[in-house]
Amino acid sequence: MSSQDIPEENLPAEQEHAHGAVSVADEKNPFADPGLPPHEHRTQDIDERAAKRSERAVAFLFTLSMLATVGFIVAYVAIPHDKSVFIFPLGHINALNFALGLTLGVSLFAIGAAAVHWARTLMSDVEIADERHAIEATPEVKAKVMADFRQGATESALGRRKLLRNTMFGALALFPLSGVVLLRDLGPLPEDKLRHTLWAKGKLLVNMNTNEPLRPSDVAVGSLTFAKPEDLEEHDHNFQTEIAKAALMIVRIQPENIKDKRELEWSHEGIVAYSKICTHVGCPISLYEQQTHHVLCPCHQSTFDLSDGARVIFGPAGHALPQLRIGVNDEGYLEALGDFEEPVGPAFWERG
Repeated sequence: MSSQDIPEENLPAEQEHAHGAVSVADEKNPFADPGLPPHEHRTQDIDERAAKRSERAVAFLFTLSMLATVGFIVAYVAIPHDKSVFIFPLGHINALNFALGLTLGVSLFAIGAAAVHWARTLMSDVEIADERHAIEATPEVKAKVMADFRQGATESALGRRKLLRNTMFGALALFPLSGVVLLRDLGPLPEDKLRHTLWAKGKLLVNMNTNEPLRPSDVAVGSLTFAKPEDLEEHDHNFQTEIAKAALMIVRIQPENIKDKRELEWSHEGIVAYSKICTHVGCPISLYEQQTHHVLCPCHQSTFDLSDGARVIFGPAGHALPQLRIGVNDEGYLEALGDFEEPVGPAFWERG
């Protein structure tokens, strides 16, 4: 919008003086005010065809941003993460990274370039001098601010140039989808994987140190033995993931010293099997006190009583250690009689 289109009553009172006028210096104001240079109209201010060309250019940039955002999403889904391409002069680079960087860069650049071109060619460029005023706003000032806001909204041409407005809204609405798609890198949904471990009926308890199945005679009263499920080897690609849920502590307690009825039923001749993973933040428990049958987590000193259902007696842990029901198979080896009946490790919101 040109300066001629602005209503005269909305212009500052000193507008005529501000452009090219020079005030006279006096004793009170020893420095002359040079004012502002005369305003020069742009081509778009006096030629509607030029304004339409600028509008189409801005709309094209916003549309290009939308297409680049869609390209980002398509590339993220369609291009394998291990594919490489040759790009001169960069050489062989990862195709997915190149596509994501290119499309995201184009999307951002197009929005920025559209905003700059819009401001430089279609928004008003008339320089307005305004007097300093007190911090406290008077009703007149508030009215002037609202009038200036309405004037700025009119000069932005959002209401009149619908193509420009709609493509801008489209570009700004689509661009955040890039960040939403990136949430996929947080990993697959856990589903019910946190509720289950490798333990199942018939799985042998294997000594973590000797890698041999355990017999009841291998577990002495007062000793602490660590066990894992059979067929889980350290060289397996999922070893760390599975052992973090399936690691066991094996302790033998005199049956008459076991206070919890279910613990006694799930044990074999006083041999009890509990999860080794602390229910606070998941640290491995390794400190055992023979006389009290207490185990201590070295991270935050959560203490559990293995003679009383592994209940928490000290520290920040929120619940007892899960117990694994065990027995002996026909060959005399200790075996699991099922999986844990509750999730192991720290509490999580799905726990029920």
